[in-house]
Amino acid sequence: MNNVGFVSRGGCSTILKLTVRRIPSTRSLYSTLASKDPSDSSATTLRKPQPPVLSHPKTSRPRPAEDHKVGERILFERPGTGSPNFEGTGSNARVTRSPLLDVALSTIVGLGVVFVGGIVYLQWYKANVLNKIEIAFAPGYDPTMEVATNYLKESTSASESSEVGGASWTQYFRRNEQDLIDRIIRGEEHGYYYILLGPKGSGKERMIFDATDAIQADGVSICEAHPDLEVFRLRLGRALNYEFNEDLTNLFQRRDPREGGPALDIERALNKLEKVALRCVKQRGKPLVLIVTNVHHFNNDNDGRNILLLLQQRAESWARCGIVSIMFTMDNFWPFYVMHKPASRMHVVSIFDFAADVAVRAVTAMRLEMKHIMEDPSEITGAVSIVGGRLSYLNKIAGSRNVKEMADHLLKVEKAWLLSQIGFIVDCDSNDNAIDEQKWSSCSWLLLQEFVKLRQEQERENPGINPLELPLPFIPYWRCRQIMTRADFLEELDRKNIIFIDEHHNVRPDSMLILNAARQVVEAEGFRGMLRNVRNRINEIESGRRTRELTFKDLKKGGKIHLVVDKGQRRL
Repeated sequence: MNNVGFVSRGGCSTILKLTVRRIPSTRSLYSTLASKDPSDSSATTLRKPQPPVLSHPKTSRPRPAEDHKVGERILFERPGTGSPNFEGTGSNARVTRSPLLDVALSTIVGLGVVFVGGIVYLQWYKANVLNKIEIAFAPGYDPTMEVATNYLKESTSASESSEVGGASWTQYFRRNEQDLIDRIIRGEEHGYYYILLGPKGSGKERMIFDATDAIQADGVSICEAHPDLEVFRLRLGRALNYEFNEDLTNLFQRRDPREGGPALDIERALNKLEKVALRCVKQRGKPLVLIVTNVHHFNNDNDGRNILLLLQQRAESWARCGIVSIMFTMDNFWPFYVMHKPASRMHVVSIFDFAADVAVRAVTAMRLEMKHIMEDPSEITGAVSIVGGRLSYLNKIAGSRNVKEMADHLLKVEKAWLLSQIGFIVDCDSNDNAIDEQKWSSCSWLLLQEFVKLRQEQERENPGINPLELPLPFIPYWRCRQIMTRADFLEELDRKNIIFIDEHHNVRPDSMLILNAARQVVEAEGFRGMLRNVRNRINEIESGRRTRELTFKDLKKGGKIHLVVDKGQRRL
C-alpha cells in the first residue's frame, strides 16, 4: 500500500486469498457461536479488509475453528425434510460398501417381513374360522331357530277372522317320540346317528324346534337340504358360520374354492366342524348336534346320492367317536333306501299320525282357546274321521269357523288334486306321452283300489268299532310290486305324497284324507269299467307296437309266397 491509499495488484490478490481462506464453514460458525458466551467481552473480532474504493460497514465476526477447504460439498435439504446427513446415518446410510449388496439385503428383509406377516395372518385366520364355527353352536345363535321362534303373533281380532290359527300344539299334548328327541338334542344320546322318517305334515320339525328351543340351541345347528347343491352349500355355511375361505381368496388372489364344486366345499366345512367338535367335546363332555332337515329334497341322481353318502360317512365316523350326532329328517322313502345298505350305526325313528282320541282332544282344546267356542263333540269327531290325525290338517280345521265344512273342503281339494295327478284318459292313443302317463295312472289306481278293499274289510270285520279308531291299511312292498306290475312307479307315488313307505317296507296311503278321496273315486259308478277299458286299450296299443309287418316286393302278377311258421323246438 502506498501513501495515497491504493493497493497494488499483487497485494490485492494476496489479501483476497487470505480473506477466502478465513471464511468459516456453516457448521464451524454455528458451533463457535454456540460455544461462546454472548456476555464475554474478551471475544476476539476480525475486521474484514475494506477495498479502498468501496465503503463497507465494519462488522465483527468470530474466528472460525476450522477453515473451509476448497472443493468441500455440503448437502442441501429443502425446509421440512430434516437436517443434513453429515455423519452417514439415516435413510441414506449404507450397511456395506457395495450398493448391490445393500439392495439385495433390503429386498431380502422386505420379503421376509411379508412372508412372516402372511404366515401370522394365515394362522390367525384359521384360528378365527374355528372360533366362528364354535360360536355357531353357542346358545341362542342358530339362525333357523330365530326364524322359527320369532314369528308375528296375531291379535285376538285377527285370529277370530282368520281361517288358520297359530297356537302351539305342544301345550295340548306330548308325543311319545318327544322324549327321545329331547335326549338327542341335549346330547345325552350318542353313539348313533338318527333318521326321522314320517309323512309330510306329521310334526317332525315341530318336535325338533321344541326340543332345541328348550335349551336355546346350545350345541345344536340346523340346516335344510335343497335340490341345488350350491344352495345347500350356502345353507350349510350359514348354519356353521363358515364362509368357505372366500374372503381369503380375494385378499391373496388364490384359486376360487368353488371351482372344485359344492361337494368339495361341503367336505371342507365338515373338516372344520370335526376340528371344532374335537375341541368342544373336551369342554362340554357331550357331542354337538347337527340336524339336516328334508334330505328328500336332494335329487335322486348321482350328485344327490353322493352328497348323502358324504354326510352318512361323517355321521358314521362321528357317531363312533361320540363327537357329533347327526339327525336327518325325510318325508320320502328313497333316502332311507340309499342309506340303509352302508349303515351300521343308524337309528330310525318313525313318525305317524296321531291317534283318534288325541286328535279329538287337541282340536277341542284349540277351538276353545282360539275361538272361545265349545264345539259339539260329534262334529269334531266327524271332522277328524275325514282328515285323520295328520297335524297339518288338524291345525287347519281347528282354526276354521266350522270344523265340518273345513274338513269337507279339504277332502274336495284333495280329491281334485288326486284326479289331476293320476286321472284316467280313455282315448289315450293320441300320442306316446299320454300312453305312458296312463300306464302310471292305471297302475296307481290298482294299488289305491286295493287299499280301499282292505279298508272295507276292516269295517266288515270290526262292525262295533268306530271307523276313526281303525288304523290305515298297509300292504308289503313286495306285494305292491305284484299289484302294480311295475316297481318303478312306487317311488313316484311316494314323491307325490300319495303313499307312504315306512322303515319296515310297508306301504300305506299317505293320510286318511288321501284314503277317503280315493275311496270316493273307487266307489263311484263306472270306475271299474273305466279302469278295465283303459288297461285294455293300453294292452292293445302295446300289442300293436310289438307286431311286425312283413312286406314283399317285386312279385309278378298272380305270384304266391309260401310261408311256414314252425313253433316247435329246433332240431340240431
